[in-house]
Amino acid sequence: LDKLAALYNSAKITPAVIEFVDIAGLVKGASKGEGLGNQFLANIREVDAIVHVVRCFEDSNIVHVDGSIDPIRDIETINLELIFSDIEVLDRRLSKQKRASYNNKDIAKECDLLERLKAFLEEGNLAKNFECEEAFLKEYNLLTAKPVIFAANVSEDDLANDGADNEYVARVREYSKKDNCEVFVICAQIEQEISELDDDEKKMFLEDLGISSSGLDKLIAASYR
Repeated sequence: LDKLAALYNSAKITPAVIEFVDIAGLVKGASKGEGLGNQFLANIREVDAIVHVVRCFEDSNIVHVDGSIDPIRDIETINLELIFSDIEVLDRRLSKQKRASYNNKDIAKECDLLERLKAFLEEGNLAKNFECEEAFLKEYNLLTAKPVIFAANVSEDDLANDGADNEYVARVREYSKKDNCEVFVICAQIEQEISELDDDEKKMFLEDLGISSSGLDKLIAASYR
């Protein structure tokens, strides 16, 4: 960017920016208003991609809302809520368009596509895996059509070898293949400690852990990809 600015004598340099929005509290039943359900689902609708932080560590001091560690169950819980929300969107669109479809072939064609997409979602699939024109999916801004990155949250011990020995991470990596999602390993506890260090201290800290880049760096790179 600096080289390009020098070549063209740019008056101003504006780097690319990704804004991260922390959307917490999505629980089972969110699509029916549980927790802060609909508010959070509305927030997710505004984003371009979803980073799903998945717990892949055991710690008896940190209680899991479902009482046990199972990253695939957690992913599927969230996916189901997103699917339910998308089906509601499709139902509303269908009820509106069906009335106009009797004497309009284009609207009738859209209704047929909506019916097939709804049936696809009801089987537990994500909209992004539905075969149709991309413009069609974009028009409805469906939650399950958005790209997803999984951040596997591990303990400090699993960081150095990128979670290679962590059974939970292995399951997330295997699961992610079917939806073509990227997975990276992060340790939220370490990230918190790193955030309080200056650049030189941070570099030394990472070297001591045997890793070259922080979880935040990995997240930014994955998000740009």
